[in-house]
Amino acid sequence: MFIKMWDTLYFEKKTITEMISIYCKSAHQQKVLCEQCKQLKEYALQRIDHCVFGSEKPTCKNCPVHCYSPERKEEIKKIMRFSGPVMLYKHPILSIIHLLKNKRRVQKFNKLTTK
Repeated sequence: MFIKMWDTLYFEKKTITEMISIYCKSAHQQKVLCEQCKQLKEYALQRIDHCVFGSEKPTCKNCPVHCYSPERKEEIKKIMRFSGPVMLYKHPILSIIHLLKNKRRVQKFNKLTTK
């Protein structure tokens, strides 16, 4: 558990999961994730798992590689805009980690050196 707590991908997954949950509960009036939000969450987690940056993954906003399809990208942006402010009081630690990570410099991406 201790190792998992400091894994940056763990925080990334936890943050996006919570953001989608906040959005779904409010926008879709659901106590548990609706099917659409569940699919988006699985898609987002899959994208994180296959990120070419691995544990050095920048925030999506600062990433030079946009791995979401255009439709999914718009969905997730809408969710982030809605959930971001709510995250500050519902999940302050995740919010602070995300904000700090957002300030981190992004490494250059070279397609020839990826998997």
